[in-house]
Amino acid sequence: MNASDTLLPNWLTRCAKNSPKHLAIYCGEIRWSFAELEHQVTRLARQLAAAGVREGNRVALLAANGLPYVVTVHALTRLRAILIPLNTRLTFEELYWQLCDIHASYLLSDILHERKTTDITQAIPELIQGTLQVEPESNDIILKGFDEDLNTPLHTLIDLSATQAIMYTSGTTGNPKGVMITYGMQWWNAIGSALNLGHQHDDRWLACLPLFHIGGLSILFRSVIYGISVILHENFDADAVNMTIREDHVTIISVVAVMLQRMLAAFDDNGNQQRYPSNLRCVLLGGGPAPRSLLEDCIAHAIPVVQTYGLTEACSQAVTLSPADALRKIGSAGRPLPQIQLRIINEHRPAATGEAGTIYLKGPSITPGYADQPQATAETIRDGWLCTGDIGYLDEEGYLYVLDRRNDLIISGGENVYPAEIESVLLTHPAVAEAGVCGQPDPQWGQVPIAFVHLHADYDIGPEALLAHATERLARYKI
Repeated sequence: MNASDTLLPNWLTRCAKNSPKHLAIYCGEIRWSFAELEHQVTRLARQLAAAGVREGNRVALLAANGLPYVVTVHALTRLRAILIPLNTRLTFEELYWQLCDIHASYLLSDILHERKTTDITQAIPELIQGTLQVEPESNDIILKGFDEDLNTPLHTLIDLSATQAIMYTSGTTGNPKGVMITYGMQWWNAIGSALNLGHQHDDRWLACLPLFHIGGLSILFRSVIYGISVILHENFDADAVNMTIREDHVTIISVVAVMLQRMLAAFDDNGNQQRYPSNLRCVLLGGGPAPRSLLEDCIAHAIPVVQTYGLTEACSQAVTLSPADALRKIGSAGRPLPQIQLRIINEHRPAATGEAGTIYLKGPSITPGYADQPQATAETIRDGWLCTGDIGYLDEEGYLYVLDRRNDLIISGGENVYPAEIESVLLTHPAVAEAGVCGQPDPQWGQVPIAFVHLHADYDIGPEALLAHATERLARYKI
């Protein structure tokens, strides 16, 4: 039997049996133990079954960080349905395209996004809509309008080869691609991370990244694989994050550079808060190469920042600096996690030590491919090796230094922005003959996109008209 075919006991159910009273999730004013979370998940899974959700169905979720999101993720596991996380920042047109592309059967939302999902299902009548809500008195998570189906069996085993989620990542051809995330990828990524960062039973992981990104979603699975607590913030607020670190025994937090910069700014604005408590043992920093000045500020404040390199196709982390090397290897993303093979290729040959080239990754936490796109899969993954398109080099000790993300990739505030996607939107305007987009350095966001356009001879319009055209069709962070 291949490792990818292994069946494991459901991770959350095992936690509920082994540590029923241990804190599983803390969000807002609500704290649930693993036993309470298991109860919520079982109830919602039966309601989803009553709505018709079955194994293999693709279930899209448009929701903010919150308990409905957490419970839905685990409930879909019990039904062996596939999660399609939707970015809440996308426009109607972007969401419409993704849902049609992935052939989703169901569209779930929280109350906040119910109106938008109603509009979408009117445009895609075959989509079945469902609304998740928190009952005000009991704090139970329910699927509005559905009772529990007690006849449909809930799965107690997890197939590591099965697809857990399909997560869209912007594509170089102008359209996003759905990255297949398997349960095996989640398992091996969690195991590799624990072997590198260490694991403590009293760990509390502060999740303030969006759960519709792999960096946020993977925290939910590490929680039930490790049996540790997650403190979930509905959105990122630097003051709130700093307070939670001080008051709620946070041991690990995942952030991107712009978030950490804001935490430090709030840190320095408060004279009596010049050090985080000693229980904070790891600030996991991803989302692109970090400015050296930021890393030096963290050292000055004794913040245990640990750089990491990853991408959706690698189920978050692929290379991470160990805490012991944080000062010795400042600026490095670290060494590959134990399950990952890494090589640098320059002009079809292995690069020498210190020589820059394209980063390739291989291992059980690397995606098997893109959903319904065999050609894109074949172009990106060969013999199990994922061509990331990112540029880096290895030093004499095998530590990775990432010089640049994909040549055409713009990372703005931790969000991936591809020039081709913006260019294709600009070209739909009748005045635009040609368009080119690249990244421009920005002190707050790291980079922002900037466009150059060539208008048709018989048009004379200003940038405001083109920005308005793009704003109707692209998420705000792409403008």
